[in-house]
Amino acid sequence: MRIIGGKMKGSSLFIPLNKNTRPLKDLARESIFNLLVHSKKISFELKKSNILDLYAGTGSFGLECISREAENVSFVEKEKEAIKILKKNIEKLNVQKVSNIYPIDVINFIKKNTNQKFDLIFFDPPFNEKNIKNIIELIFIKQLLKKNGILIIHRNKNTIDYIPKNFNKIEERTYGISKIIFGNFLS
Repeated sequence: MRIIGGKMKGSSLFIPLNKNTRPLKDLARESIFNLLVHSKKISFELKKSNILDLYAGTGSFGLECISREAENVSFVEKEKEAIKILKKNIEKLNVQKVSNIYPIDVINFIKKNTNQKFDLIFFDPPFNEKNIKNIIELIFIKQLLKKNGILIIHRNKNTIDYIPKNFNKIEERTYGISKIIFGNFLS
């Protein structure tokens, strides 16, 4: 696993040896960033943005954002082994100043968040997570996403999730076993 673009392009990342953490594959990550930059449907500027990486795992998505000049990334991850690897990756790339690690459950992070707003939220729960609709609703209620922000959801392509009605799906793509949904909230 490596950084695929930006100033740290080609840098390798540490990955978990266990199967509890499912790192985002390079192909899916590259496709996400190509859509963010080139899609006529998605209007987003990564440079100087504030990113929230929910279920961050080893941090590949958020670190890719930093490589592409995001201003700050907040990583939320509760699994101890994944956090160890995430910290090693942040130290290896020397991006501690623009990285915040929150070693807590995603729902608790969202509920406790009082004033942070994000330009982009990457939501990559375990494929067996059943609480998707409630978590997306909580993101909306707590107003974590800025007005023109983008929420990216990574799911198994065969998963049928109930998405809240106020979530505006802009784009959906399938890569291997992954389904990537881009959207924002209707006011």
